[in-house]
Amino acid sequence: MDKHYKDASDFQPEELRQAALFWLAEPVVARKLKGVALLAQAWSTGNLRLDAHAALSPQSSLPGQPAKPEQVMPRLVKRRSMMTTEGRAILIHALAHIEFNAINLALDAIWRFADMPPAYYADWLQVAKEEALHFTLLSEHLQSQGYGYGDFPAHNSLWEMAAKTQGDVLARIALVPRTLEARGLDASPAVRAKLVQVGDTAAAAILDIILQDEIGHVGIGNRWYGWLCEQRGLDPITTYTRLATEYKAPVMRGPFNLEARRAAGFSEIELAELGR
Repeated sequence: MDKHYKDASDFQPEELRQAALFWLAEPVVARKLKGVALLAQAWSTGNLRLDAHAALSPQSSLPGQPAKPEQVMPRLVKRRSMMTTEGRAILIHALAHIEFNAINLALDAIWRFADMPPAYYADWLQVAKEEALHFTLLSEHLQSQGYGYGDFPAHNSLWEMAAKTQGDVLARIALVPRTLEARGLDASPAVRAKLVQVGDTAAAAILDIILQDEIGHVGIGNRWYGWLCEQRGLDPITTYTRLATEYKAPVMRGPFNLEARRAAGFSEIELAELGR
C-alpha cells in the first residue's frame, strides 16, 4: 500500500486488520488520529470487512512516529517541579506520549495477531479510538500552556514490551494491558492529586476521563487473557508468573489502586499476589 496520502480521508480501507497496519505505520500524528477515527467509523457502520486469517507483513518500520519527541532512556526524561508551568507541561507531555504509544499498541494488537474472534478486533479498535481521544485532550491542554507534543524528550518503554511480545498474543495481553497499562491505574490518583494541588483542575478532569476508559481497556486485556488461557488449557496465575519472568516484566510496586483493578476484572487472588 502506498502510504503517502495528502489526507487521511484519501485512504479508503476495505479490511480492518490491513487498515490498522496502515495507520500504525503512519508517522504524522494528525493523520494517524484522523485515520483511527475514520477506521472506527467505517467499522461501526459496517463498511469494513474483517479477515481474521490473513497473514500480513509491514512494508515499513513500525510504529510510524514523528521525528519529535526525541526518544531517550527513561532515566533521561526531564522532570521539573509541578509548581512551574514547564514542570506541569513536562508531566502532561509524558502522559500524552503514553497515550500516543497506546494508540499504536491497540492498532498493533489488531493487525499482528491472526485467528482471534471478531470481538477481539472490535475491542482493540474501540481502545484505539479512546486512546486517540485521550491523546487529543492532553495535547490540546499542553497547547493551552504554551507547549506542544514533541517539545520534550520521551521514552518508549511501552512499545519496547510490545516488541518483545510480538510473537505471542498471550504474552502481549498479559504484559501490556494487564501489566504496563494497569500500572497507569495505580499512578492516576497520585498524579491527579498533584495537579489539583497546583490548581490545574482542567488536567485533573482529563485524568478522570482517562482513568475510567483505562479501567475498560485493562478489563479488555483481562477478558482476552482469560479466554486465551482457557483455550490453551493454562492456569492464569501460574502462567502470568511464568510470562512475567520470561519477558522480564517490571516488578509490581505499590501503592495499588485496588478499586480500579477490581473494576478492571482482576481477581482477589491476583490482587493478593501484587507486590510479592
